[in-house]
Amino acid sequence: MIKACLFDLDGVVVDTAVYHYKAWKKLANSLGFDFTEVQNEELKGVSRMDSLKKILAWGGVSKSGEEMNALATQKNEWYVDMIQQIKPGEELPGAKEFLQKIREAGYKTALGSASKNAGIILNNLGITNLFDAIIDGNSVTHSKPDPEVFLKGAEAVGVQPNESVVFEDAVAGIEAAIAGGMYSVGIGQPEVLTKADIVVPGLYDMSIEKLKSLEKISK
Repeated sequence: MIKACLFDLDGVVVDTAVYHYKAWKKLANSLGFDFTEVQNEELKGVSRMDSLKKILAWGGVSKSGEEMNALATQKNEWYVDMIQQIKPGEELPGAKEFLQKIREAGYKTALGSASKNAGIILNNLGITNLFDAIIDGNSVTHSKPDPEVFLKGAEAVGVQPNESVVFEDAVAGIEAAIAGGMYSVGIGQPEVLTKADIVVPGLYDMSIEKLKSLEKISK
């Protein structure tokens, strides 16, 4: 029986990808090369440091560990400045409504995000109170597809992994759900999120009925 819903943040609850892209592009440009939106897609669900390693490799740039820490900090400062623009009502369509609906139905909710700024974003949106637990990049040591962030989310709300549903827009996130023995709902394109139990275009297309239909799948 499903008892909890675990949500990724970017691309599921809110679209901050554009801010990540702008901040990474600014960093790449400062190092003398460009960074494309196509490359940015490959960073979905990937930690900040792992993202930086990928970008430096794309640009053919080598940096020491100390220099990489400074670059990651700089990118984050630009990103945090940008996300201060986020206001209540900027959630992705249906996200707030679905969160309210499942909480009223008695489901536990947790956030499972690689972002270290998840708290800032939820506060700016005014929806922190819709989550029973927040597990973010400050709470985990392994990036998706490692299931750590979701396993900690299930533990935080007192349910077993096989009583949890993960909502994810990234392939790495779906793989993390599978690795954790959890149900998965892909947010996006079925041809991309092929391993998800079901795929919907957005939380506006989710319902309690669809949530319950997952229970027919054995985990």
